[in-house]
Amino acid sequence: MRTRNQHYREFDETRLYEYPIHLRQAIDDLPHAPGVYVFHGEEGDLPVYIGKSVDLRNRVLSHLRTVDEARMLRQTRRISHIRTAGEIGALLLEASMIKQQQPLHNKKLRRNRQLCSLKINNGIAVVVESRDVNFAHESDLYGLFGSRHAALEGLRKIADDKQLCYGVLGLEKLQAGKPCFRAMLHQCAGVCRGSESIEVHAARLLMSLQTFKLMCWPYPGAVGLVERYEDMRQIHVIHNWCYLGSVSEIDQAKELSMQASGFDADGYKILCKPILAGTAEIVVL
Repeated sequence: MRTRNQHYREFDETRLYEYPIHLRQAIDDLPHAPGVYVFHGEEGDLPVYIGKSVDLRNRVLSHLRTVDEARMLRQTRRISHIRTAGEIGALLLEASMIKQQQPLHNKKLRRNRQLCSLKINNGIAVVVESRDVNFAHESDLYGLFGSRHAALEGLRKIADDKQLCYGVLGLEKLQAGKPCFRAMLHQCAGVCRGSESIEVHAARLLMSLQTFKLMCWPYPGAVGLVERYEDMRQIHVIHNWCYLGSVSEIDQAKELSMQASGFDADGYKILCKPILAGTAEIVVL
């Protein structure tokens, strides 16, 4: 039997959702092609949501049919879109626009945060920050974290999984002549009591971190990543894993490549695989 609260919630959701007829006309010009779409609100035409898709028309139609997005749809007054020549361009443009415009309903990518990573110094993992270290060119960095606390939590999880010593890793203080507390619980392999050497412990730490290793920017300068869709061609200008913009001509790309650029986490996550796997068409600028 349904409780009164369950019945009320179901009734309330049904009452709140009405198919957004006022937006149905907005999809008439949306193509079955890659790009970024923007739901604009009524206050200053500001974006309430920015998304991307390899099929703009189908993706926006799916929003209009989604009951859980009723609140966002009620706030939307019009829908615009920007075509791209492929999925990579759509991903890069979406991330850039969200960070610049801060839409209300985009939970991720909204802020440029101070990034942290783990670096190995003499067998010990230390937290470094992107304001102090160039993540695009510094070797032996592991993981991308939004804060020092998150980086230490990531290191703690690795230690738990691999029976590494909190004391040797600097996560807790060791008392002279005594093993760490986790060693007594058989959760540490025992480097702190001489059961394994510090060299073996350091090697196990390094091996455990390999899947999180950050890759350095593989070019001496900026490059253009070329995408094509039907009669459209775009050159996405990238430097230090940072997206600088998209143009159609090489001369424009070279001019754009002169902009200053620093490491960008979103660009890294989008571009690392296609660039390093050799599946993207690259032009050195």
